[in-house]
Amino acid sequence: MRPLSLRPKTGPVSRWLLALVGVLTCGVFGLAWWVDRFGQRERAEPADALVVLGARVLPGGVASGPLQARVEKAVALYRQGVAPRFVFSGGVGVNPPSEARVMALLAMRLGVPSEVITLEEESHSTEQNASHSAELLRALGARRVVVVSDPYHLLRARQYFRLAGLEVATSPALLTERNVALTDRVYWTVREAIALLLHPRVLWARAPEAPRD
Repeated sequence: MRPLSLRPKTGPVSRWLLALVGVLTCGVFGLAWWVDRFGQRERAEPADALVVLGARVLPGGVASGPLQARVEKAVALYRQGVAPRFVFSGGVGVNPPSEARVMALLAMRLGVPSEVITLEEESHSTEQNASHSAELLRALGARRVVVVSDPYHLLRARQYFRLAGLEVATSPALLTERNVALTDRVYWTVREAIALLLHPRVLWARAPEAPRD
């Protein structure tokens, strides 16, 4: 055994780096736990509109599993009377048509009338989902929304919609494949935690103040 006096010593810089790595690791996994717990809980309440966030469209314009699960959950909320209309939000990705249009077609096949559907077809990120949808919602006179997406996505989505000036409740599509498969659930949740840590302005967004009478 090498004598203690001959072992390489850990310098102050190394100790600080180790401490930083430890803090970041705890921060990521601590936030991931919060992201997961937040997303698994149903928070839907009466609102002016249901906003459904897009996901991948498969070749041929077929809805991916997450996209279909989100629409089915939103339609169930609509049938329960949670909100009287929809905003489907999502632009054209790798495969056309837009995510919003694919969601609208699926909703109509499920019995939703076209006159209660508004499409937001320009967004390509959660931030754009919120900002572009907010413009449409204000034109409709809507202030209170329920955002529907995969559970891992809901905390960050809520924060962006708050920054856009909307009152937000959330509703998880629990049957999406990214939530049912444990490895996918862990991967996407940790990914979301890192995204939130990299954008503290979003993480600490607060609900907008209610308008004064």
